[in-house]
Amino acid sequence: MIYPIVAYGDPVLRKVAKDITPDYPNLDKVLENMWETMYGASGVGLAAPQVGMPIRIFLVDTSPFGDDPELTPVEQKELGSFKKAFINA
Repeated sequence: MIYPIVAYGDPVLRKVAKDITPDYPNLDKVLENMWETMYGASGVGLAAPQVGMPIRIFLVDTSPFGDDPELTPVEQKELGSFKKAFINA
């Protein structure tokens, strides 16, 4: 499921996001849906508040930069394989 991305000015973007616990309801599904939302928007990063959830999760996938000719081979390698979800960071 692709979540709707909220626009600048939405009140959820001003809220202090809350920590979550490992038993957060449907955490795996939330992460799966956030990845799908990010890729659907051609993004490389997405935070839960951007999809209306005031919780402390964000995702990053820099693999699209892995073949950027302006980067050094070391940078290309690092960025080409960096895909992570951060919880309570």
